[in-house]
Amino acid sequence: MTAAEDIAPGRRIAAARKRRGLSQRELGAILDRSETWVSQVERGVRTIDRMSVIERVAEVLDIPASELAGGSAVAAPSAPEDQRAASDLALALVSSISLRAAVDSSNVDGTELAAEAVRAWEYAHSSAYEQLGELLLGLLPEMETAARAASGDESRRAYHALAKAYHAAAAVLSKMSQTSAAWVAVERAIAAAEKSGDPLLMAEGAFRLTLVFQGARWLDLAQRTASSAVDALERLDSQSIEARSLAGALRLQLAIISARSDDAEAAYRYLNEAQVLAETLGGDRNDYETEFGPTNVKVHEVAVAVELGDAGRALRVGESLDDTGLSPERRARLRIDVARAHTQRRNVDDAVAVLEEADVIAPEQVRSHPLVRSLVSDLLQMTPSASEGLSDLATKIGLDQ
Repeated sequence: MTAAEDIAPGRRIAAARKRRGLSQRELGAILDRSETWVSQVERGVRTIDRMSVIERVAEVLDIPASELAGGSAVAAPSAPEDQRAASDLALALVSSISLRAAVDSSNVDGTELAAEAVRAWEYAHSSAYEQLGELLLGLLPEMETAARAASGDESRRAYHALAKAYHAAAAVLSKMSQTSAAWVAVERAIAAAEKSGDPLLMAEGAFRLTLVFQGARWLDLAQRTASSAVDALERLDSQSIEARSLAGALRLQLAIISARSDDAEAAYRYLNEAQVLAETLGGDRNDYETEFGPTNVKVHEVAVAVELGDAGRALRVGESLDDTGLSPERRARLRIDVARAHTQRRNVDDAVAVLEEADVIAPEQVRSHPLVRSLVSDLLQMTPSASEGLSDLATKIGLDQ
């Protein structure tokens, strides 16, 4: 296939978009994609590899889907969503340190990039892994370029947005068990946070690193990282709500670490300390993307109880908890832990029902999470004949039955 043929679908999209009088940003908003994604598709840099996306683009632009599916803008069949998202996020990390980012002095709209960093976290909290990967693939190099080109307050704002974007990448990569890539993302986030002059953004980096270490079951490193960050926050002059949120979120991680180390006394002590901090906030918050507040403390109480094998406590707290104000990511994770509690009691049907709820809330998270794979495998072994729901879950996560 020639280069002209390869880029033709993107040109068709650009022509149709212009006929409709839409900017790249406006088309991206309709498709729930970034302006960068639209630009890359139109230039032939990015391929659209799902027929559902092709059909949506064709519907919005009022053109036949066949005009967009004829070239390599559609790849078939595509990789599983979790693999594709992980690949995009890892590639985004590589692209962000490209020669272009180091030498390109072109002006980039810092306000627009800050808004895109907010969008990155919206995808992370929604467990929209594929969309996050698509966004960051183009966004991180542009942010690196903007931060290097700026000076003074503008530079600090650019590095602040860059740190937030790297934190979003790290949050998702760690959930997908991409430990090495997640660690790289956190290290870059902390470096950018330092240049932004925001010590609390650096503390968020410690929080993310704690999650990365926990995901890899490096509990000693996780405990040391979280404890050091708590000590540093306590030495800060600031007694801001944001600082208390970060200190509380880190204590929740220390509670989980202690529970995984079978130290129930320490786990519940940290949980109680977090509860005290949460009560000073006046309600649930999302400072530095931690979602810390009274409700999230209860979510972690469920996780602590499950880790300690106290299924009864986990179910009592989890099933009575109103989590409607939390993000899809948090709500799905709560249900995964409740399903773990049901599995400990060998309540197969109840565990399946809760996992099905989680799958509706955040399908990409559920279908890529190692805990879910382990859970479904255990549930299959507990029953001689899998129910339709259990079989469906196993199929969705790619588990042989």
